[in-house]
Amino acid sequence: MSTSAASHLPPAYPGRAAWGTANKLRAWQAAALERYLQERPRDFLAVATPGAGKTTFALRVATELLDRGEVQRITVVAPTEHLKVQWAEAAAKVGIRIDPRFANAQGRHGRDYDGIALTYAGVASKPLLHRARTEAARTLVILDEVHHGGDALSWGEAVRDAFEPATRRLALTGTPFRSDTAAIPFVRYEMDHEGILRSRADYTYGYADALRDGVVRPVIFLSYGGTMRWRTKVGDEVEARLGEAITQDMTKQAWRTALDPAGDWVPSVLRAADKRLTEVRRHVEDAGGLVIASDQTSARAYARQLLEITGERPTVVLSDDAGASSRIEEYAEGSSRWMVAVRMVSEGVDVPRLCVGVYATSTSTPLFFAQAVGRFVRARRRGETASLFLPNVPLLLGHAGSMEVERDHALSRPRDEDGEQLWSEEEGLLAAAGTDASASGELLGSFEALHSAAELDHVLFDAEQFGLGGLPGSQDEEEYLGLPGLLEPDQVASVLRDRQQKQTRRGGGRERAEAVSAHRALAEHRKELNKLVSAYAQKKGQPHAVVHAELRRECGGPELATATSEQVQARVQRIRNWFVGRR
Repeated sequence: MSTSAASHLPPAYPGRAAWGTANKLRAWQAAALERYLQERPRDFLAVATPGAGKTTFALRVATELLDRGEVQRITVVAPTEHLKVQWAEAAAKVGIRIDPRFANAQGRHGRDYDGIALTYAGVASKPLLHRARTEAARTLVILDEVHHGGDALSWGEAVRDAFEPATRRLALTGTPFRSDTAAIPFVRYEMDHEGILRSRADYTYGYADALRDGVVRPVIFLSYGGTMRWRTKVGDEVEARLGEAITQDMTKQAWRTALDPAGDWVPSVLRAADKRLTEVRRHVEDAGGLVIASDQTSARAYARQLLEITGERPTVVLSDDAGASSRIEEYAEGSSRWMVAVRMVSEGVDVPRLCVGVYATSTSTPLFFAQAVGRFVRARRRGETASLFLPNVPLLLGHAGSMEVERDHALSRPRDEDGEQLWSEEEGLLAAAGTDASASGELLGSFEALHSAAELDHVLFDAEQFGLGGLPGSQDEEEYLGLPGLLEPDQVASVLRDRQQKQTRRGGGRERAEAVSAHRALAEHRKELNKLVSAYAQKKGQPHAVVHAELRRECGGPELATATSEQVQARVQRIRNWFVGRR
C-alpha cells in the first residue's frame, strides 16, 4: 500500500490487502486481471456483459495499483449521481475510500479519501480543474460505461482534456458501442478488413460466455401485440394490429397507442407480468419486477395501475427526484414486488433481485435496449431466469434476437462510388424503421390514442419463437406465464418446446398462425439469416459471400434468393451452432 494512500485511512479502516474469500474473483475477472498485470498498459478497455462484475474487476485493479504504489489516487467517472454512490459503497468494501459527494466548487477532496467519483457531466463542466487534480498525483481513472464519452462532442473533449495526464486509465462498458462516428476518448481503434476503423477491447466477456458460466440469467422475451386504434392529426381514425406488416409511421403510432396509460394494452400486460412474477416468487421469494416507462406521467399512471392489480404500492423512481437514489437502494434491499422508473434504472444500477420486466417505453436504440435488459440478468444462484415483456415491434424483437451478437464501435465507414456512407445491416434496419441508431429513439408525431387491446403474440428464447397465436387469458398464455422460476437454460428450452407441442396438438393459435402468409415468413427468415451472416462474417473477418457459400455447402439447396423457408431455417440453425462452437 502506498504511504500517501494509507495515510488517508483511519486506523480502524480495513486494509486493502485483506481482499477476503467473499471477494474471490470469477474466472473471467481473474483472467482479465492477469492480462492487465502482465501488460501493465496505460489504457485498458474491458467489455463485459451487464451483471458480470465489471466493478469488482476494476476495484481489484485499483487495489493492486495502490498497494504497489503505482498510483496514489483513484478517480471514478460514472453516468449518473446514483452510480457515484454505488461505486463508493463497493470501493469501501475493499478498503478504498471514494468521495461520491465531491463538488467542483471544492477543488480538492478530503484527506480521508483515496479519490472521488464524478459524472461525465461534472467533468465536462470543469475539465481543467480535473486535469489539475490528475496532474497533482499519480492517478488511476476508471471510466465506467465509457461509451458516454461519445455522447456529445463537448463531453468527449472534456474527458480527454481532464484525464490525458493520468498515470493509468481503465475503461469499462457492458453494452454495445453507439454506431455513429464520434470517437470515444482513450479507446483504441484499428482498421478491419473492410476498411472500417473499429474499437478494440483488451478483454471481452460476452453474454453468451456469461450465460454458459452461470454468471447471468437466461432471458425469456414475451412479445405482446393486439389491436390498436388512434386518430391522426387530420382527424382520420386508423386501426391496425401491433406487429403486423404496416407502414413505418403506422408502426410508430400503434406502438404509442399501446403504451397509452388510458388504453387496455398496458394494464393487460401488467397483469400478465404480475402473474409471471408471482410464479417466479414461488421459487425466488424476493424476486422483483421493473416497469420501464417513457416519461414521468406514464410512470405515475402505470404505478396506479399496478396498485390496483397487486394491492401493493410500487416504488416510483423519477430522474429529477432528489430521493431517487435512496428509493432504489430501499427497493434493492427489500422484498416488495414492483418498481416503476423512467431512465434512472436503465444503466449500471445494481438491483440483483429484478427478475421480471415490462418494456413500456418508446426508446428503441440498441444501446438503451441492451442497458434495460442488463438490469435483469445478474444471477445470484443457478436456475434463475429473467422474463421481459415487450411490445410486438419488429425493431425490439430484432434487438432481443441478437443479444448474443457483439458489435464493436465503428468510427468510420466505407463509402460507395457516389461518396454516400454505407451502413451495416442492423443500421439499415433501424433506418428503415425510421429510427436513427445514434438518435434518442423516441417515437414522435401528433396523434390521439383511442383504443388498445393486448394479446400474447409469441415467446422468444434463444432466438426461437414459441406459442405463436396464444390468445389472451387462454390456457396457452397461462402455461407460458407459469414457467417455473428456477430452470437451467437447456431446461427452459425443453419446457418451451414441450408446451409448444401441447398447444399445437390442441389447435391453440392455429387460425392466427395460418394467417401469416408464406412470403412474409420467408422474408423474416431471410432477414434473420442475413443478420447472423453479417455478425459471423465480422467475427471471423470473412466476406459475407464466403459465409453464405459455406452455409449452402453444408446445408444444401440453391442460392438464398430461391431457397425455401425450410432451407433458410436450416441455415439459420447451422450458423447459430457456429456461434457456440458446434460445426
